[in-house]
Amino acid sequence: MNVKPGVEVAGLSDLGCQRENNEDSYLYWEPAGGEEFRRKGRIAVVADGMGGHEGGQEASHLAVEAVREVYYETFRGDPRAALVESFLEAHSRIQKYADLNPAFYGMGTTCTAIVIVGRQLYFAHVGDSRLYLVREGHISRLTHDHSYVGRLVESGIVRAEDAETHPQRHILTAALGAGLTAAVDSSEKAIELHEGDDLVLCTDGLWGMVTEEEIAKAASENSPADCCAALVKLARQRGGPDNITVQVLRIGPES
Repeated sequence: MNVKPGVEVAGLSDLGCQRENNEDSYLYWEPAGGEEFRRKGRIAVVADGMGGHEGGQEASHLAVEAVREVYYETFRGDPRAALVESFLEAHSRIQKYADLNPAFYGMGTTCTAIVIVGRQLYFAHVGDSRLYLVREGHISRLTHDHSYVGRLVESGIVRAEDAETHPQRHILTAALGAGLTAAVDSSEKAIELHEGDDLVLCTDGLWGMVTEEEIAKAASENSPADCCAALVKLARQRGGPDNITVQVLRIGPES
């Protein structure tokens, strides 16, 4: 993977300990041309498919490829708008695929994507895959889960600290491919990144097994590649009931 100066990137996807098929997908991509890269930036995506075996795998793959392709095709100077448009197209493509392949009825996927233009971060999100920012050892979750328990937290019925272990925490309320329209959350404005920041994108197979403090510690003490390996190993040691996918981007000096 060729990565232009300014960021260090690593990713890892693991089957886990109990699944027979990996329904997660992830992607990092940047345009080769310098001028296009300067305007449109670099993109990273993680997705966690559902629909059983080939259905979930196909849904997550369709999502990450559609987000990459459509973001760069529809870009008109506004990264946030292009990201949202790419999610809407991914939603449509998944539904069309299911219509043409009835065996995959009900297929869908979570999706979390980021774009970095210079030092500006934009993100879009559907489902319960997550985006974290680790800065100087402190971790912040930038996404909100589209889940049943997420709604309970927002309404004050469940405490945030109890949500991570709630038995119904994996029940989704939104996914690409599910419902008439995609309920896409996106960053209201760009987030200014600093040298040394770590961005962690992951599926629930990771965050369901490790704590946010453990994610922050692994990111702060390791290279991105070693961070991914350490977190996946920890999730597997704790049973790894789901597929485990993580991608880490570390912001370097301005190029």
